[in-house]
Amino acid sequence: MKNKYSFIYIAAIFCLLVACQAEKKEEPVVQTNQFIRIQGPDLITPDGEKFFIKGTNFGNWLNPEGYMFGFSKTNSARFINEMLCQLVGPDFTAEFWETFKDNYITRKDVRFIKQIGGNTIRIPFHYKSFTDEDYMGLTVNQDGFARIDSVVEWCRAEGLYLILDMHDAPGGQTGDNIDDSYGYPWLFDSKVSQELYCNIWRKIADYYKNEPVILGYELFNEPIAPYFENIEELNGKLETLYKMGVAAIREVDKNHIILLGGAQWNGNFKPLNDSTFDDKIMYTCHRYGGEPTPDAIREFIDFRDRVNLPMYMGEIGHNTNEWMATFCKTMEDNNIGWTFWPYKKMNGSCFVSIVPPEGWETIIAFSEANRTTYKDIRKARPDQEASRNILLKMLEQCRFENNQIEKDYILALGLNPEK
Repeated sequence: MKNKYSFIYIAAIFCLLVACQAEKKEEPVVQTNQFIRIQGPDLITPDGEKFFIKGTNFGNWLNPEGYMFGFSKTNSARFINEMLCQLVGPDFTAEFWETFKDNYITRKDVRFIKQIGGNTIRIPFHYKSFTDEDYMGLTVNQDGFARIDSVVEWCRAEGLYLILDMHDAPGGQTGDNIDDSYGYPWLFDSKVSQELYCNIWRKIADYYKNEPVILGYELFNEPIAPYFENIEELNGKLETLYKMGVAAIREVDKNHIILLGGAQWNGNFKPLNDSTFDDKIMYTCHRYGGEPTPDAIREFIDFRDRVNLPMYMGEIGHNTNEWMATFCKTMEDNNIGWTFWPYKKMNGSCFVSIVPPEGWETIIAFSEANRTTYKDIRKARPDQEASRNILLKMLEQCRFENNQIEKDYILALGLNPEK
C-alpha cells in the first residue's frame, strides 16, 4: 500500500508540473537579423540594404510644447496643464488630454507619412508616461505603452520604423522648457532621478525587445542647455549617464540600436569620448538655422568619421523651403539621415498644419496673461463655457482629416505630397 500511494503521489506531482509548464506563456523569439543593424557609418536593413532615415517627429503628441499651440510664456507641458486647469478646471482638462492624444496622431497620419515617401518616425515622450505621476490627465495607469503600441501597429502595417526618444527625463536633462523640468538639469545630480531613468528604459526595452519596427532607443533629448555656469562639470557627467542607460537596456534587450545625442542641443560631441562600450551605438545631432552647407555641420561629419558609426539629424526645420531643400541635399551627400521637426502643429512650418478654431486667440490671451496670484487668475479668466467650446473645436481641428497639408514644405524635403 505504501508503494502504491507513493506512486500516485509522484504521478500527481509530475502531472502538476506538466500542467504548469503548458500554461506558461512562451515569449516569441525574434531572430536578430530582423532588426536594423549598424555597419560602420551606415544603417543596414534586414535585407542587407543601406537604410537612409527620412522622416519626421511626432512632437507635441506625448510631450506638449507651448509654441505649437501658439503660446509663448506657457511653454512646457506642466505650464500648459496648469493653465488649462485654471481656465476650465481639472476634470475638463483631463478629458481634453485624453481626446487630444486620441485625435492628434492616428493611423491616417502614419499612412500619410508612408505615402509621401517617409520611412521613419521619431516619437518624443515624457518619462511620466511610464510612471504613476500626474501627467496629461492621468495619475495612475499611465498610457505610454498603449499609445506607442498603436503607432507600432500602424508602422508595421505601413512599413515604417520608429525611434523612441525620452524627450523629458526624470529631473530634467536640459534645464529648459523642452524637458518640462524646473530650470536646471537635475538628472545629472540626482541619484533618485538617475535610478528612475534607468528603470524606465529597462522597462521599455524589456517590453519592446522583440519588436523589429523599433529602430532604436534615444536615451534622452538635447542634454544640458548652454546657460549654466557649471556647464563643463555637467558635460563631464554626460557619458557616464549614457553608459548607465545603455547598461540598463542591455540587461533585457540585446537587439536594438541605442542613440546618443551631443551636449548643448545635441550639438557638442566633445564630451563623448568612448564609442566602444556597446556594439549597437549611433549618434544623433540637431541643427536649426545656420548655413545649409557641409561646413556648417563639419564637426558632426568629422566626429562621425572618427568613430565610424552612424550619425543622424534627429531634429531640423523651422526655416525657408529653399534652406531646407539645400540642407536635405547636404545631409544626403554626407550620409546623415533626418527627421524634420515637427510633423504637426499650428501656424505652419511642418508637414500638416492645425488650423486654429475661431476664438483661439482668447485661449492664447489667457495663457499669456499675468496669473501669479489667484486674484490675477480670476481677473484674466475668460468665459468658461465659451473656453470649453473653443477647446473642443481645437480637438477636432487636430484630426488629420481637418489638417492642412503643407505641400511646399513636403516638396522641399524631396518627398511627394501628391502620392
